Parts: sequence; structure tokens; C-alpha cells
Amino acid sequence: MMDPQIDCLDVHAYTVPTDEPEADGTIAWDSTTMVLVQAHAGGVVGTGWTYGAAQCRAVIGSTLAPLVVGHSALETGRCFQSMVHAVRNSGRQGAIGYAISAVDTALWDLKARLLEVPLYRLLGAVRDTVPVYGSGGFTTYSDRRLAEQLGGWVHDEGIPRVKIKIGQSWGTEVRRDLQRMRQAREVIGPTAELYVDANGAYARKQAIRLAHAAADLDVRWFEEPVSSDDLAGLREVRNAIDADVAAGEYGFDLVYFRRMCQAQAVDCLQIDASRCGGITEWLRGAAVAASYGLDVSAHCSPHLHAHVAAATPNLRHLEWFHDHVRIETLFFDGVLDPRGGMLVLDGTAPGTGLTLRENDVARFRVS
Repeated sequence: MMDPQIDCLDVHAYTVPTDEPEADGTIAWDSTTMVLVQAHAGGVVGTGWTYGAAQCRAVIGSTLAPLVVGHSALETGRCFQSMVHAVRNSGRQGAIGYAISAVDTALWDLKARLLEVPLYRLLGAVRDTVPVYGSGGFTTYSDRRLAEQLGGWVHDEGIPRVKIKIGQSWGTEVRRDLQRMRQAREVIGPTAELYVDANGAYARKQAIRLAHAAADLDVRWFEEPVSSDDLAGLREVRNAIDADVAAGEYGFDLVYFRRMCQAQAVDCLQIDASRCGGITEWLRGAAVAASYGLDVSAHCSPHLHAHVAAATPNLRHLEWFHDHVRIETLFFDGVLDPRGGMLVLDGTAPGTGLTLRENDVARFRVS
């Protein structure tokens, strides 16, 4: 019997306004764009997506789709290699890497649905549940909104770890950051884990001073205290503070991840399947981290990452990112519940178990 052939790729971009203005330590935004791919084969549809520029559509339509259409839907590795080789002279950084990621995740979902198995089992399940941490706490939030969000995660939903954004006071005193960190600790109580993310906003010594000033708050995770491009700086901060230092979300290939691990720049490597090359490259990146004795954490896009996270031995957790949770809940039936701090995967639904609400989301489509 012949393998089912990939018939076509449908790709659309959607821009969804935020529920209120959002910002971190370096940028602000009021909307988020999702580029969504649907891969068709044998009457079955697989879905993948990325959060990036709408221009990813052109890359997928003109460059990537011709490489995979007509090929076996079971040969995800061959399709991935074809896409990577084809963009050699254009480079995998930026929109091209995002585009490859969206196609790759759609093909893996398609393959699992054709074989009628949950994606995490096709990938080689390690666990049936995935630990999460609540992520939001944007620098634009009022004290009331910050307390409402963090308290909801910890006290209402039982998520035992949460993260807030800091770093908006870059270049000045960090008093507001410290005040927000103290408020966060008061809201979540003494036992929940407190994480912070500066998005690379600080200089090295500034980040160290902040961490020392917040020593009584028991911060467990300091994400991108300095730019993720400054590997020596990440290592300097890592060696000077008690919190685990994390970075890696901007990695587009294995060489990036190897350099970060080799530089001893992080305690936990973040990998983003919507940027790095999809599920195919996620698994390889996690293996690189494991070879250095490091855990990995899934960056954003929680429903995109849930299944590959469940198939990763050295997983620490997955980011339950407010902005993307809100969008994915709007876009799909079959979304997961984070109560208790764990996503419980459906062991019976094929693929990711998600179904696109096409009629409901058409209003967000970018023409």
C-alpha cells in the first residue's frame, strides 16, 4: 500500500488584539499574529502554527509548500531536511525559521492523525502529564491586575509556579521591578515558586544587583537577565545568583543550542518549537541539552508544545503564557486544563486532539 501523499498546504495569518496593552522589559504590543498551516493528506488534516509576522505566509506558499506537496505524509524527517536545505542562501533566522516550524508541526500532527494515535505517543511518550508555570505579569499591568492574574493561577487553579515580566526600568533604578516582585510574592504566598523574566533588558551587574536585592523573595528562575546573545554575561549572572538562569527561546538551530550549553550560560535551556524548526528540531535540541546535563523548558505556545514536551525525558516544564493561552482557547476545541499545575494529555484523541474553529476565528484573518 502506498503512503498517503501530502495534497496541499493551506496557510492563513490571523491577528488577534490583546485583552489589554502588554509589555515586557524591552517592547510593548497590543496584538499578536498567528500564522496557521493546515496540511492535507488522505482526507485528513494536520495543523501547525507559529507566532510571527504575516509574511511567513509568502515563505510557506512560494518556497516550502512545493517541497512537501506530493511527498509521503509519513516522512516528516525528509520534508524537514528538504525545507532546511532549500533556505540555505536565505538563512533560517527570523520569518523563514518560523515558517519551517509551522509546516513541520502541521506535518507531525497530520502523521499522527493518519496513524490514529496521539502525537505524544507517536513521538515516544515519556509521561502523560506535563508540568506548567503561569506566565504573564506584564510590566503594563496595574497592581490590581497583577494580583488578580497571579492569584488566579496559584489559588484558584492550583498552579504552583508563576512568572512576571520585569526590566521596564532599564537604565534607571530598579525600584519598580523590586516592588512588583515583592507584590507577586505577597500574592502567591511563601510556597509557590516565583519566576521573573527581564527579556534581556539589564546589563550584567545591574541584573546581579537586582537578584541580590531580591534575595529574601526566593526567586527560583531568572529568565534572560541579559541579552541571550551575551553568553558570557549569562554565565556571569548564573555564577553570581541563586536563581536558575534560563534562555534559549531565540534559538533557530542546533548550533545555537550547543553554543549556549557549551558556554555554561544557563541552568535550563528554553526551546521554542514555533521558531527552532518545529517538533523535529525541538527533539534534537532537547538531546543536545541532555548531553550537557541540562533540562529544557518549552517557551510559550503551550498547545503546540504539550505533546513534544510529554515525549522529552529531560523536560522541566512548559510555559502557560497568557497571551497564547487566550488565542489558542479562542481558536481550538480540545484545549487543555492547567489546574493543579499539570496538563493531562488525552491518550485517545489522534494528533494533538485540537480542532480549529474556522468560523469563529475568520474575523481575525489577515487579508
